[in-house]
Amino acid sequence: MVEAAAFAFETSTPILAISARMLAACLFGFVIGLDREYRGRPAGLRTNMLTALAACAFAIIAIEMIADLGGDDDRTQLDPIRVVEAVTAGVAFLAAGAIIQSRGDVKGLTTGAGMWLAGAVGLACGAGYLAVGFLATAFAVLILAPMHIIERWLPAKADKLKNEREE
Repeated sequence: MVEAAAFAFETSTPILAISARMLAACLFGFVIGLDREYRGRPAGLRTNMLTALAACAFAIIAIEMIADLGGDDDRTQLDPIRVVEAVTAGVAFLAAGAIIQSRGDVKGLTTGAGMWLAGAVGLACGAGYLAVGFLATAFAVLILAPMHIIERWLPAKADKLKNEREE
């Protein structure tokens, strides 16, 4: 019984590496979610952290399956791209749920894009590409914060914000 339990916890990737990847995915998801939370958007800290963590877990599962099941013979064909596609489709479904249409105005696109990015960051972390996850998160912060300020200065956006305040 103890052997069976120990076998369930065996991984080809060291547990410390898995932990670091999952922690990085959670931290990067947190950073992406900060902007959304600050602006009171539906997908904030928890949503982006869980999206990144789930994508990370799927990537690690794919890596472990490849190591465990092999792929050296003609009978077994493993394709890690399928995991990327499945995670992308799942996150896109969640992101689409964040996008609503109200009075002919579409809202939630940035939230949806942030969730999609959190999924990509999670996949990067899960696959062991922490630098990719970090850089994607850094660029997200550079896009979300300063661009929000710049958008307020644009004439069409400024007029829209003024009209919303008057209503």
